Amino acid sequence: MSSAKPATSANPTTVIPIVPDPPPKGVPADDEVMVSLYASRKKIYPRSVSGLFSQWRWITVWITQIVFYGLPWLEWNARQAVLFDLEARRFYIFGLVLYPQDFIYLTGLLVIAALALFLFTAVAGRLWCGYACPQTVYTEIFLWIEKKVEGDRSARMRLDDSAFSAGKFGKKWSKHALWILFSLWTGFTFVGYFTPIRELAAVSLAASLGPWQTFWIFFYGFATYGNAGFMREQVCKYMCPYARFQSAMFDKDTMIVTYDEKRGEPRGPRSKKADPKALGLGSCVDCTLCVQVCPTGIDIRNGLQYECIGCGACIDVCDEVMDKVGYPRGLVKYSTQNGIAQGWNTQQMIRRAMRPRVLVYTGILLAITLAVMISLFLRKPLKVDVIRDRGALARMVEQGRIENVFRLQVMNATESTQRYVISVSGLPGITIASESEIEVLPTEVRSAVIRVQLPPGAADTGSHPIHFEIKAAENDGVSVTEKAAFLVPR
Repeated sequence: MSSAKPATSANPTTVIPIVPDPPPKGVPADDEVMVSLYASRKKIYPRSVSGLFSQWRWITVWITQIVFYGLPWLEWNARQAVLFDLEARRFYIFGLVLYPQDFIYLTGLLVIAALALFLFTAVAGRLWCGYACPQTVYTEIFLWIEKKVEGDRSARMRLDDSAFSAGKFGKKWSKHALWILFSLWTGFTFVGYFTPIRELAAVSLAASLGPWQTFWIFFYGFATYGNAGFMREQVCKYMCPYARFQSAMFDKDTMIVTYDEKRGEPRGPRSKKADPKALGLGSCVDCTLCVQVCPTGIDIRNGLQYECIGCGACIDVCDEVMDKVGYPRGLVKYSTQNGIAQGWNTQQMIRRAMRPRVLVYTGILLAITLAVMISLFLRKPLKVDVIRDRGALARMVEQGRIENVFRLQVMNATESTQRYVISVSGLPGITIASESEIEVLPTEVRSAVIRVQLPPGAADTGSHPIHFEIKAAENDGVSVTEKAAFLVPR
């Protein structure tokens, strides 16, 4: 192997030898070292905690689940209050009846939800993840069942490490049986939003569920059982896209769960009576309880991490520890990066919350919400489509009158029978030669063949614009005007 030569006039290029890094201690120079980039999952046993943020989390659990499980059982005008009837292509939301043509409202709702998420994230971090996300809610419920059956954190760890026994089998079987029952009830409720839930309950008890109903009950139940019972924090860390792009919505004035490093470091254990300043220690006693209560298993003392869902469990347990050792609360708290760096109080941080990004999000959110609400308020419970009869564009009838035939599709978006009066205008002497009234049942779409006639010589040859007006006979405020074209042949 040739060695590198120094640069000379004949050889102006400098050659720098590459020396490889020395191998680690204990490893021969000629041996290859295999490095695994995969780390197997270690099961997390979240410790139970009580406090302000834990109470708020359980309040949201109760509210969301009462709404989810109770809403399908409410009745409105002798029907289910909230029902998305995909087979009939009608969507009932209390007194509102929507059709596929009203898809724009779903788009508006999704835009409002996205903007609300952006706004809340910019102001106070992952509030949705920590308190109202279904993954968080159902994980809390499953953990509560697990605690009632197997015991607290230490008892669950001892049970998993113990050898197989009848007692261990009984506890595990009971836990999973309760999980499966709860999951199936969740799947049943989910399907109850698309199939009338009382009918669904009857066919379920009679063991005569349809194939699609059976599939979705078990599929949604299996997803709940797997996500909340087994995957838990892995859904938040690896599957949820929000955890990946949330940092783009954070800035130094976003309220996040923060560890006060200036106050807490250097950390270390000490007796309750010891003076931390004399020992050269900060307020953190290094009890690791903040790690034990974390549902994703992170150490908040290492700084903000994308795995943090902002649930505040570490704040509650740290405040308990601070109370026990006689230190002020707030070692772990909701704060901002600027607030920690500048030593701001809560009022100063709240004033900084009204920054341009937040104002823009708020303005757009209010504008779109107002637009959707006004559109729903002004929405007419009547829809009409005018279709020309392709079989006979124009024809001559008795007394030399010219006739065009149209098909009107009238949709009654109310929940009561309506009678509509049809009239036509746009040309002198134009009249309707067929039945000009139509009765449409509740939430029904009915077609009506309308023959429109024009006196001879009333219009030149060609196409002329006309207008159909469809008006509710019992409600003067409900009417729809649709354009059409009347053809006069040569």
